[in-house]
Amino acid sequence: MNNNDTEIEKVIRQYISPLLHLSLATVQNNTPWVCELHFAYDDDLNLYFRSRKSRRHSQELVSNPNVAGNIMKEHGPNDDATGVYFEGTAKLLEPGDEQNVAFQCIKDRLQANDSILEEAQGEDGHQFYKITVSNWYFFGLIGETYDKHKLDKE
Repeated sequence: MNNNDTEIEKVIRQYISPLLHLSLATVQNNTPWVCELHFAYDDDLNLYFRSRKSRRHSQELVSNPNVAGNIMKEHGPNDDATGVYFEGTAKLLEPGDEQNVAFQCIKDRLQANDSILEEAQGEDGHQFYKITVSNWYFFGLIGETYDKHKLDKE
């Protein structure tokens, strides 16, 4: 990672830290869908959320794991627009190590209790999902530059 990437990653981490919602876009049969989700993240900036398998976005991830989304602060008409956007792939996590990482991230960040892990064992319960982000974009002011900045994680 070069110095600019390091600076952009630092800005992204600071920006998303206080925020709890993300918008997630999925697509099936050339028809897009967007939903709002609570999220958590790990040290590698992977994103985690919980959802039921019956939800439209969860069903669409089965046939097409490619996703995009954003994490935005609410702002008024006279405020500078800033935001974090991402591209990546999402998947349902099966019981085991990855699900345990997601559980711990969500538990810590969203102040959930242990019952969310138990609920995931039920077929109708909220399951754990992971978004592996391939590209991050920050739109806004970094230093003296107000523009779209890309952090390529590959």
